[in-house]
Amino acid sequence: MSRSTANIRRRRKKTKSKQQAVIHAAQRSTMISGQSKNVQASSFAQSMDQQPARTGTIKASLPPLTNKVKREKLTDWKPLFRQYITRYNQAETEQHSHRLNEFSLDQLHNERLGERLSRLRERDLYRGAHVAGSEMKAEILSVNELEHEVILNVKLHLKRKISQNDQHYFEERMDQERIWLTKDEGGWQITRIEPITPERKPRYASTAIDYVSQSEIEEDDEPIVSRPYLNPDLIGNFRNTTNMKRYRREQAVAYADSWWNKPNQQYEEFEANCTNYVSQCLFAGEAPMHYTNRRDSGWWYKGRQQKGKEWWSYSWAVSRSLTAFLSKSRGKGLRAVEVERADQLELGDIIVYDWNGNNTFQHSTIVTAFDSKGQPLVNANTVASRHRYWDYQDSYAWTPNTRYRFFHISDYL
Repeated sequence: MSRSTANIRRRRKKTKSKQQAVIHAAQRSTMISGQSKNVQASSFAQSMDQQPARTGTIKASLPPLTNKVKREKLTDWKPLFRQYITRYNQAETEQHSHRLNEFSLDQLHNERLGERLSRLRERDLYRGAHVAGSEMKAEILSVNELEHEVILNVKLHLKRKISQNDQHYFEERMDQERIWLTKDEGGWQITRIEPITPERKPRYASTAIDYVSQSEIEEDDEPIVSRPYLNPDLIGNFRNTTNMKRYRREQAVAYADSWWNKPNQQYEEFEANCTNYVSQCLFAGEAPMHYTNRRDSGWWYKGRQQKGKEWWSYSWAVSRSLTAFLSKSRGKGLRAVEVERADQLELGDIIVYDWNGNNTFQHSTIVTAFDSKGQPLVNANTVASRHRYWDYQDSYAWTPNTRYRFFHISDYL
């Protein structure tokens, strides 16, 4: 073998050895990488087994550990909240609070809930009614998440099937609650529950005119308008002298059932919206407005002027003022006769509520149906309600001092 041939063979052997070394190194790197991936996947699978079921798409790639921990802190209270909704629905169905008493650490609310469900149980026993089914849906309106505390503002849509004398009807209401969840070494717990009762917070509470004490004020002989002039420029000096018309009770009820849980964008919506809603129902039943251009007299609505000026009477939007307006005798327009008992009312009639028994009425409802014993079922807004039993003992606003006034709207207005 020549010297040149030997050198060529040595170079080829050396090159082959380097190539094999590169291949072996790549194989070792691949095996190590595969083992690392298998460990991560196993850890991820174990962590997922420990997590509650979640909806949505699970991404294949894993975030950094710090982000994963942060994400778990922000979401691992949700199973507790779901369990709370389930137990709350069971408590409403059974009309007993023990399922939530063993679940919530808020003893004040446990007592409050227990008292409310107890009086409902007694009332329905007297009525001969019972809950044949119940469904609750929760909507989280806002979330304030801290490291060891979460505060939720929640809207609860409760729909119950009521059985009475072999007949059934459905009632619905929209409650609101503020819920505090706190995390310690044992996990998340519900530490505080605060029902929100806007029926107790009337608009213009102390500033609205009291028609009863101011009954000597003479109302201007202004026109009765046949429809809401939402643009104040349209009203001008218009005067309507048409004859009295019949109150269309079925139209008032149809409007009440259509708009009980949503605002009609043609009108303003208030935080305390119950009387505004009832006035809209009356107007839908063709009750004519008594327009005076004075907020402390008449019953009228024109909308909001430029620069935010409110153009409607107190009686249109404030329960206390509507109560006083309906109490006053008049020869034309929206009129009512006060009756002694709820079962004397008809569809489209009005009930007002004084929670404290001090003659300051804070809530208004409209009769939209009757149970099998002829007792009214009502619709309301603020806390949106449909076909709710009229006495409102299922509300946290109710007290033993609650007083009612029952107004039968005149057939001809």
